[in-house]
Amino acid sequence: MTLDVTWALLWVRLTAESVRAAKDELTELDRVIGDGDHGENLDRGFTAVSAKLGALEEQPARIDEVLKIVATTLMSKVGGASGPLYGTAFLRAAKVTGIPELDSQGVVALLEAALEGITARGHAEAGQKTMVDAWQPAVDAAEAAAGAGDDPERVLAAAARAAADGARSTTPMVATKGRASYLGERSAGHEDPGAASTRLILDAAVRAAEERG
Repeated sequence: MTLDVTWALLWVRLTAESVRAAKDELTELDRVIGDGDHGENLDRGFTAVSAKLGALEEQPARIDEVLKIVATTLMSKVGGASGPLYGTAFLRAAKVTGIPELDSQGVVALLEAALEGITARGHAEAGQKTMVDAWQPAVDAAEAAAGAGDDPERVLAAAARAAADGARSTTPMVATKGRASYLGERSAGHEDPGAASTRLILDAAVRAAEERG
């Protein structure tokens, strides 16, 4: 089993739906430890991505074409830190997905490239209460699953579970990076909004693999 452009397009649509449904939750998380606009910004960005893909005269033929559209649209439509971070993640992922279909190692390469983009842009590392705390365990779990011979859907599922655990792990952390770091000890007790949205995005990738026709 492999993942193709149909999966990528469905991933984008399901992500947009998930972000829309969680917009208020993400905004509230960001209100208490950030700028309070994470949910609104991501919703605007993925709504614009969906609109752009829907307006194309021809459907993209490869996964990288979809991811490039996601990247450039998020960079141009999403304010704050999340636009450049997610935009860079998808842009880096596009560079390693210029093939018709992804096998398990291809999924790992996509996730690794996305994480590299985020860390390069945000200069963050695990343990600082950022989205890296969801992305790093996701990549580690994907690598382990692929190494064990799991198919792409199971690799994605392992990554999504690890991302969810990683997002939850940010709740007791004291932020040492980003806007939340200004709060010091007061940042503890709240899940990082970027880690929370990472959880949503990777969960949508799994559902897209399960639901694609």
